[in-house]
Amino acid sequence: MIYEELKAGLYVCRSDVHTFGTDAFLLTGFCRYREKDLVCDLGTGCGIIPLLMQRHRPPKKIWAVDIQPDAIEQLRLGIEKSGVRNIEPVCADLRELPMLPAGQFDLVTCNPPYKAANSGIQSADAQRQTARHETAGDIRDICAAASRLLQYHGRFCLCCRPERLADVICAMRENRIEPKRLRMVSKTPESAPWLFLLEGRKSAKPFLQIEPALFVRSGGDMTAEAAQICHFGDKYL
Repeated sequence: MIYEELKAGLYVCRSDVHTFGTDAFLLTGFCRYREKDLVCDLGTGCGIIPLLMQRHRPPKKIWAVDIQPDAIEQLRLGIEKSGVRNIEPVCADLRELPMLPAGQFDLVTCNPPYKAANSGIQSADAQRQTARHETAGDIRDICAAASRLLQYHGRFCLCCRPERLADVICAMRENRIEPKRLRMVSKTPESAPWLFLLEGRKSAKPFLQIEPALFVRSGGDMTAEAAQICHFGDKYL
């Protein structure tokens, strides 16, 4: 395990299994968290999203949930080294969260496993399987957890691969979360999207806003918008 400095005095502890990439930075920027918010990050891994929220006007409190003890331990190390006080690590199955107050959260975030449980090549390592495939709950379980936690019109923000868009929208609606804001992300203006960012609101009326596409690179360099969102160079691209 190694510590990565996110800004002066703010660190995340990463490992080969519980690490992070550009998608975590993009989701953090997309979710538009506020200082007054009570936030829950589902499947937090090393806690990169709650820690990124510390860079500018952090939320009131963030509960960071993961089923894997090693991931929660990495988050605890990052919290301790950074001196952060508003993140509460929770080692639990997101399908069973009796310790968290139902209907009280302003914002739920999730950077979920991108692959369905029985799709693609699966790692022989159980921890890597959980991080990359839906072996510890699928997108319907994630949306059900978010719906239980959110207050009326609370926001649920997640990112995923474009081929899963229909699955995510269906799972949201099955759990009374209405998709409200969608943004596709491409590596270059010439390439197809590799990621989408989606916000839903609990018990909201139907109306989906399609935002302009986000391009990470143009002409070999990081775009100004992507750099502003991420606050870093191309280290994780």
